[in-house]
Amino acid sequence: MSLRKTIRGADHGSRRTFLAGMAQSLLGVGAAATFGPSGLARALNGPVPTGSLFDELQDPQDPKPIVLGPATAKHVIYLFMSGGMSHIDTLDPKPGAATNGPNTPIDTRADGVLLGSYLPKLAQQMDKCCIVSSMSSTQGAHAQASYLMRTSYELRGTIEHPSTGAWVHRMAGRLNETLPGHVIIGGGADIPAAGFFPASYQPVPLGTAEDGLQNCELPRGVSEKRFNRRLEMLGKLDRQFAETHRQLSVGSYSQAYRDAVKLMRSSDLVAFDIDQEPDSLREAYGENRFGAGCLLARRLVEHGVRYVEVFSGGWDTHSDNFDRLADLTPAIDQGLSALLADLDARGLLQDTLVVLASEFGRTPDIDEDQGRNHYPKAFSTLLAGGGVRGGQRYGKTDKEGREVVSDPVSIPDFNATIAHACGLPTDHILYSPSGRPFRVGNKGMPVTEIFA
Repeated sequence: MSLRKTIRGADHGSRRTFLAGMAQSLLGVGAAATFGPSGLARALNGPVPTGSLFDELQDPQDPKPIVLGPATAKHVIYLFMSGGMSHIDTLDPKPGAATNGPNTPIDTRADGVLLGSYLPKLAQQMDKCCIVSSMSSTQGAHAQASYLMRTSYELRGTIEHPSTGAWVHRMAGRLNETLPGHVIIGGGADIPAAGFFPASYQPVPLGTAEDGLQNCELPRGVSEKRFNRRLEMLGKLDRQFAETHRQLSVGSYSQAYRDAVKLMRSSDLVAFDIDQEPDSLREAYGENRFGAGCLLARRLVEHGVRYVEVFSGGWDTHSDNFDRLADLTPAIDQGLSALLADLDARGLLQDTLVVLASEFGRTPDIDEDQGRNHYPKAFSTLLAGGGVRGGQRYGKTDKEGREVVSDPVSIPDFNATIAHACGLPTDHILYSPSGRPFRVGNKGMPVTEIFA
């Protein structure tokens, strides 16, 4: 059987696998793999022509145009503390309460806003921040709670929902047509991403900021001329399949791969290289993965990336909570503080919404192992920049950090607030491939009071 017949006769899954292998071995396009397992085939037909197959196809999931509202943020840097960060020990300390443990709250540059003693550098940046102390959720298991925080929807076995980052990427679009609209630094493979959106909205995952974007150069022995000849050959093989199967998903795979090749050839690749930064600034962010991730996030938004996520793990402090926090918090304190100061100094903070979040908080009660357990009933998040009024605390928990006593904020409300800052209409409906309607923030109500 000929190669052409093999491809034409393949189902969608096997064809995708074939193309992935073809890209790696025949073309030598290693960078395409960084666009996620679904983002494969955008370079197959060469430069994107006006009126291409992808442009001709109407997205059945989006039957009406998206009209963006006024945006206070062009970019989002989302910092996720995976494992459940203790709210009482960090963002919502309780002076004098037994639940506060050995942590001594400290004053900040925001009048009346205290922080846990683990965050002295962040205390000096609190005039730029809003702490949301009244977060509440019903999900107390890691997988379910993390999924809810990132998508606003409960975890289901029948569908994968898009993350908030994917919603922003899709509805607000790219700011730099060469760079990806959504980048994840340090997250695992099980993190919700594009969900049921087309593959072209899959984020670019980076293992670490220090490694940057891998496999961006042609392999040894493959010249530019040879590479172009291989692209042309593969494009001919693919074109007939695309014309026969005029589906959005086919065009989307092709678009994602073409994006990868375009990026490989672009001077914008320098955005991924933190070695371009002076040693003094790298030291200011911290010589650790999280600090480097924050520095790379700043470089990426500076070059026009819409949504960047940076992950920090290890916050599941069931035992030795206070010793563990002593190890975990310095990198966060330094990296986040440097990020806020750096964005502000460069005039980027007003256009960039910085978010610090976790899937839930930790119990006010301290167990016999000096640990705190999962506690979704009340916890805290932080927002800064992007039009948010700094120097404030929104919402309140009781004197022991057990109950939300004013201005409760659900996870859908919180994500709708991020969407609102980006100008996304939270009532706009997009449809899954099965025809079910969904909204960014899952009908949550934006907390508009926190904006200036």
